[in-house]
Amino acid sequence: MAMVKRMEIKAGAETYPLYLGSGLLAQAGAILREEGLAGKVLVVTNPTVGALYLTVVVEALEEAGFEVLTVTIPDGEAYKRLDQLAKVYDAAAAGCLERDSVVLALGGGVIGDLAGFAAATYLRGVRLVQVPTSLLAQVDSSIGGKVAVNHREGKNLIGSFYQPSVILSDLDVLTTLNEREFKTGLAEIIKAGLIGDCTLDAFLRQHSEAVRQRKPEALLEIIGRACAFKAQVVMEDVRERGRRAVLNYGHTIGHALEAETGYTVYRHGEAVAIGMAAAAAISVALGLAAPELSQATLEILQLYELPTTIEEGLAAEQLLARMAWDKKVKDGRPRLVLSPRIGEVLVKDDVPPEVILPVLRQMGAV
Repeated sequence: MAMVKRMEIKAGAETYPLYLGSGLLAQAGAILREEGLAGKVLVVTNPTVGALYLTVVVEALEEAGFEVLTVTIPDGEAYKRLDQLAKVYDAAAAGCLERDSVVLALGGGVIGDLAGFAAATYLRGVRLVQVPTSLLAQVDSSIGGKVAVNHREGKNLIGSFYQPSVILSDLDVLTTLNEREFKTGLAEIIKAGLIGDCTLDAFLRQHSEAVRQRKPEALLEIIGRACAFKAQVVMEDVRERGRRAVLNYGHTIGHALEAETGYTVYRHGEAVAIGMAAAAAISVALGLAAPELSQATLEILQLYELPTTIEEGLAAEQLLARMAWDKKVKDGRPRLVLSPRIGEVLVKDDVPPEVILPVLRQMGAV
């Protein structure tokens, strides 16, 4: 396999490998065998990803001696819900999955989250393999063991912490991503640079052309750095009791935007981009950061053509109310991740509405 990195992800007492590189789907069966997995594999995917990659993954698994079952979930965030989760349970039961069986999530963040939660809860836990096929999933949702489905009142309200046994991130699948999906993944990479890896931030600013052209060397660099940063944070705080909260930079407002628009207007990374622009502006409004922080944040988001304003017509008061349902709420108050300067973050749960609301309105809310 050419151009492949193997990284160790540590999560408390657990350690699992992340493979990043080209040609990994065709090697999926051999890699899983090498990592000690065996038995039945239930592949969970969606119609879009399945049409592109299901055959190659199934063939690779069968060639390595696995018995393969499949189940397909409709494509989109709107389907990350309990009735679709039940379809995975039904398939697992029909296939007589056992404790040492494997659920393999072949898709983006929706499939990874939903299949991961199914793996965490079926028979009180079967093996999980994440095969993320979107840039967003490769750098964010596949790492760290947070699995969940949405509730009508908010994103990821029903979930668990459950670590995968293996992650296979194949760079080749990124060539089939449409531009919008590619950019939504870049938002999470930009986040990693803004809050914890100044070298990554500088690379993104200096090599934007190579990144936007999806040059393999550039992708290997930025995805590897973003994964390493998240892995380091997860290692320090597996269950999000403290340090791991910094990964939610831009997410409190971003999740409110997604929920308020019924998960139909914004891609996750687009909502997070707006949330990061808002977080930087709130940091400045509180006197925690100089105005240059907000400007630098807007510059890199605009460099990659990510949104920095709120959809016209959304009410600032309603967005604030949505933030109260966020899973990071503490004592009824939303916890905001803010930044004093690039490469640094802090978590505050005492930001008054009088500061948040004007920022939301300046960004386009009414």
